[in-house]
Amino acid sequence: MNHEEVKARLLESPEVRKEYNDLKALYDIKREIIRLRLEQGLSQKDLAERVKTKQSAISRLESGDYNPSIEFLSKVARALGKEIEISFH
Repeated sequence: MNHEEVKARLLESPEVRKEYNDLKALYDIKREIIRLRLEQGLSQKDLAERVKTKQSAISRLESGDYNPSIEFLSKVARALGKEIEISFH
């Protein structure tokens, strides 16, 4: 069984699907930050220096163990040459 098959089976559960949907936006943001950082050839330490924070803060952000503030995400976005845009659908 591959990843997509396991995911599909798990998402059949309403409880799992709700939790997945509740966390999706945060994971999408974190995945995008990692993608941009790597695309720019930056280490976590490099990004931390740009944000004026510690490498451990970037590590927590990327690991999923931390719920960042919009202010922190905005600093990270600017350090990556981007802006945050928030929308509700």
